[in-house]
Amino acid sequence: MTESTHPGPELVGAPPPPDPPAEERPAAAGPEEPSGALVQPSFLFFGLVAGASLLVDVMTKAWAQLELSKRLLSDPSIVLIEDHLFFTLAYNKGGAWGLLQTADEGIRKPFFLAVSVLAIAFIVSLYGKLSRHQQALKWGLPLVLGGALGNLSDRVVRSSVIDFIDYRADWILAMNKLIASAFPNWGVTDHWPTFNVADISICVGVGLMAVDMFTSRRGAAAEPVGAPVPGADFNEKPGVIASPAGSDAVATGEGAPVVGGNGAARDPSASQNPAVTEASAGNGAERTDRGAPAA
Repeated sequence: MTESTHPGPELVGAPPPPDPPAEERPAAAGPEEPSGALVQPSFLFFGLVAGASLLVDVMTKAWAQLELSKRLLSDPSIVLIEDHLFFTLAYNKGGAWGLLQTADEGIRKPFFLAVSVLAIAFIVSLYGKLSRHQQALKWGLPLVLGGALGNLSDRVVRSSVIDFIDYRADWILAMNKLIASAFPNWGVTDHWPTFNVADISICVGVGLMAVDMFTSRRGAAAEPVGAPVPGADFNEKPGVIASPAGSDAVATGEGAPVVGGNGAARDPSASQNPAVTEASAGNGAERTDRGAPAA
């Protein structure tokens, strides 16, 4: 009997070819970062904006106290816009709109100090959780922080806040009349409470926070339902489940062929040991273990 020279089918379950050298392998592209992913914010930018806001507030208050305190009681204001905008020195022991103005010092000062410290801690914590698209908060939070620090420094140094920007307008009078119609004890005047640069920074910062809240909700509503998951491969052939290269562990669905690490189809019912004798259908020949002659 002569040994058959017919090139029978390739052994099922043969070991995969060796992997190419590392320098010849194509570089795997990592998954793209989602647009709303958290990023490390720049605390340098945060400190610069907050510091600039604080510096402008402190300098303008110092100027107001030096210059406006010299004016006579008969002419206490510097007129910028006739009947509308003035510089007038005032000291506010309370909060906005004179909140706790007449309260006892032992209650008022600890209360405002505690509120300021909590607000500062919240602002710093929130800034550390910003995402890439929250540009309004990136500016708004340090502006609020600078204003809060400016008014806090006044309360620590002199137990009151220096205000000097004085504004009057007809629309303020109309607004106060409307409020007084619902609350009879409300004072009707065309005068807006005197404020300072720190108050401006806080109001602008809070406005930017509101803009961020509005734009974030619109962005979430506009996000398509069922958007593709980053890194998902939708070109995979149905019914074939690939195993990692060089791995003998495979997973299949019912009736699905198994793809090994070298891309060849493998019969899940066949033995995983290439040394075990297997029959090749269609050529009538049998291949045996190593070193055994073929019939």
